[in-house]
Amino acid sequence: MMAAQMTREFSSLNSALLKLMADGEVHSGQELAELLGVSRTAVWKQLGKLEGIGLEVESLKGRGYRLAAPIQLLDTDLIGKYLGSDARRLISALDLHESVASTNSLALGLAQEGGAQGRVVVAEHQTGGRGRRGRTWVSPYASNLYMSLCWEFSGGAAALEGLSLAVGVAVVDALESLGAEGCRLKWPNDVLHSGQKLGGILLEMTGDVSGLCAVVVGIGINVQMPDTAARTIDQEWTDLHVVMGGDTPDRNCTLAAILSTLLPTMDAFSRTGFPAFRERWIALDANADKQVNLLLAENEISGVARGVNEQGALLLATPEGIQTFYGGEVSLRAVH
Repeated sequence: MMAAQMTREFSSLNSALLKLMADGEVHSGQELAELLGVSRTAVWKQLGKLEGIGLEVESLKGRGYRLAAPIQLLDTDLIGKYLGSDARRLISALDLHESVASTNSLALGLAQEGGAQGRVVVAEHQTGGRGRRGRTWVSPYASNLYMSLCWEFSGGAAALEGLSLAVGVAVVDALESLGAEGCRLKWPNDVLHSGQKLGGILLEMTGDVSGLCAVVVGIGINVQMPDTAARTIDQEWTDLHVVMGGDTPDRNCTLAAILSTLLPTMDAFSRTGFPAFRERWIALDANADKQVNLLLAENEISGVARGVNEQGALLLATPEGIQTFYGGEVSLRAVH
């Protein structure tokens, strides 16, 4: 079941303007005004609002306006067309929103209501995108991918051990299928390329911690980050546009590819847990056998990363021997 649900945080005028300018070509103010049925002043005011959603508008004197880079809008019909057969069977709904505070927050609300198994929430733009440990996830309009998947488990929190790692494997496998070679995973939830952050995973649970629960799997992937939005990022990052040598992948194909690996992964994980994915994760480990610093709540531990155990916990070789660390408020940093 595929459903497009467009939120009302954007005015219909703003939405129509974005569709006209998505091609990245030059459009005169008069042309835009006539097509939209408004005054040139109204067009100018709306153009001024686009930077607020992370888009850069160029003004060419005597010619008109254009976006600094074309944007490609998501389309539920195209996403459905590109989905693999297993994903079609497992997805229950795809809700496409124009702008939300956070796809994870919205999906959590749906999960709490019940009956959200296999439901996917996607947005063109987030006003309050969240990363791990309370960090902000920069979410400019129609530039990257922001999605959340609802899934139910009967074994409570214990059944989720290693899930973020298995999701990471699914994401990298999807990106490799599109030609993005060299992606790696950083424990417990980052997708990297050449040491720079390409994407992130955020898991949030609701329900009974020891019984029936639902987990929301949030995934953000940088596809083609606008310069205006990039200036607000406080860590090393990259996007698929750079990774693929300037050949930006189709956003609808990219989202469909991720769902085509993610949904079967969730289905398999429900039956097998993390052990079935451990070998593949270890092969993708960005910090394998490297000296790292593990930042805990109140102290820091140094050691050599030795992969993960069958529960997805980090194995760290220290002078005291191999130590095991689980997720939570733990952050891993490679030593350069």
